[in-house]
Amino acid sequence: MLTSTRRTVDLRSDTVTKPTESMRSAMANAEVDDDVLGNDPTAVRLEKEVAEIAGKEAAMFVPSGTMGNLISVLVHCDERGSEVILGDDSHIHIYENGGVSSLGGVHPRTVKNEEDGTMEISSIEAAVRIPKGDLHHPVTKLICLENTQANCGGRCLPVEYIDKVGELAKKHDLKLHIDGARIFNASVALGVPVKRIVQAADSVSICLSKGIGAPVGSVIVGSKSFITKARWLRKTLGGGMRQIGVLCAAALVALHENVAKLDDDHKKAKILAEGLNRIERVRVNVTAVETNIIYIDIPEDPKFGAEDACKSLEALGVLVIPQAKFRIRIVLHHQISDSDVEYVLSCFEKMF
Repeated sequence: MLTSTRRTVDLRSDTVTKPTESMRSAMANAEVDDDVLGNDPTAVRLEKEVAEIAGKEAAMFVPSGTMGNLISVLVHCDERGSEVILGDDSHIHIYENGGVSSLGGVHPRTVKNEEDGTMEISSIEAAVRIPKGDLHHPVTKLICLENTQANCGGRCLPVEYIDKVGELAKKHDLKLHIDGARIFNASVALGVPVKRIVQAADSVSICLSKGIGAPVGSVIVGSKSFITKARWLRKTLGGGMRQIGVLCAAALVALHENVAKLDDDHKKAKILAEGLNRIERVRVNVTAVETNIIYIDIPEDPKFGAEDACKSLEALGVLVIPQAKFRIRIVLHHQISDSDVEYVLSCFEKMF
């Protein structure tokens, strides 16, 4: 029987990180004002910096990535009943409560996500429905990509691929939105600046509380006209907050201190994936581990599935999430040490 322990290694997500001391200090000393009135200086500073990183005209802080994606889709799909093309395994489609349809009246048209996170260009084009087409169909207005693609294992979409999707969007007079929840991970893994990765996009949602470890928030970027419309929608959705400089101050620290740590997260993920794959009864597609996410396939034992494994690991202080009946997800972050990686590997060795 596995014995309990007080040590905790939390690998449920990169959203579980705790604010660092420098973040807490920045929050305590943040210069603030009323952001709904457009006067919070720390928010303005963060938005300007993220816009520059992404190579876009303007930016806006939002409480969550879900709200950022929702606002972006609603700005582009400004008529109820219009359509967005997106991956069948994308975060927007699977994990955001169907907000684009329930709140925006936008119809999702899914295209299969391949193992590398992409959608076939030809399949995207085949899914486009134009204003002069069959009157039985909704009209396509937007294509959404996700980079990195979480459900495909944190895979990075190459710049050349995104450029091709951008060209397709322009060909059909569509907009392109990128869910860049882990865009900094993609940038580091690809060795390409964020602004180049998202160059073809009309808007991007950039999460601050995932890879780079800020406690709260995302920023959406785009043209000045896009952000003007987005501010109206943020207010409508209840996302207009007041002295948000307290949150933005922590996000600025995350930008300045933690982006550089992502490469180390990726290296630890690779080491852990390789170690897990050496366990006889466990399988990991090591090649697919490009960033900080690992999917682990365990034996298809009806008496001991992923949920059972997660409970047993929790008893050892290792927190992970079941992804499917016989699949476990692990996400590395900057508060996981080399020693933690060794400990997690030893726990899996004991179980399998």
